[in-house]
Amino acid sequence: MGEASCCDEPQYAFIFLYIVYFVLVLVTWGSVMVYPLRLLATFVHEMSHAMACWLTGGEVHAIEVYENAGGVTKYAGGCRCIIAPAGYLGEAFWGMVFVVLSGGRKTATFAASGLVLALLISLCYSPNRTMVYLNLCYAVFTLAFIFVEWFAFTPILAFVTLLYGVFLGTYAVADIFSHLIMHTSRRSDAYHMYQETGRCACCQPKCIGVQWMIWAILFQLTGIWFALILMSEECQNSGWFECIFHSKFDLDFPNIDWPEWNF
Repeated sequence: MGEASCCDEPQYAFIFLYIVYFVLVLVTWGSVMVYPLRLLATFVHEMSHAMACWLTGGEVHAIEVYENAGGVTKYAGGCRCIIAPAGYLGEAFWGMVFVVLSGGRKTATFAASGLVLALLISLCYSPNRTMVYLNLCYAVFTLAFIFVEWFAFTPILAFVTLLYGVFLGTYAVADIFSHLIMHTSRRSDAYHMYQETGRCACCQPKCIGVQWMIWAILFQLTGIWFALILMSEECQNSGWFECIFHSKFDLDFPNIDWPEWNF
């Protein structure tokens, strides 16, 4: 595999749309316009806790999302050191995944289908009324866009998938900063992590929040980087792993002497 170049028309469109979404999220932050997306982010947060619980051998009893954009995952067993950070970092990680997969028709469909599956599976774990309405509405909404993408108009699903990714990534960073760094609570995930470390002086809740925020920012930057690589012309006929891990990504803008980036 040779070089993957930047930027062609799809890549410029991706960068432009990402910036537009990011600005819109910041401008409408705290307004009723983004309230449904805040609830979706809360669901992803709680579902990430649940997935970490399952992966570490625990048992999930209930997943709930509340009208105030709060939520709780009730579980037993599992590794708490993995389950505790999975909420905020899960938001950031899945935001990265949505950003990466937004670049193609099939990949966007895969991401959207995975979200619908998670929305429906979680309804089997004693959801409250708000979460039932939330999940069913988002499942129908996302399925509608999948249908439109494949039978009426394309591209449309890529725009929705990128919106999910940008919002989840941005919300994760803002959520960590607001709830773990600016303010602390004994009920927060960071405080639970602090307890799991034996109340170590170097792992204070705010310190843990800073670490998680750095990871959340890195996840989103990684998502943008991989998305640009996968949308390059040189990667159109290559597999994902071959393209990402066996290529050089050269930011070859006119009149700018950029260094080569080796993977």
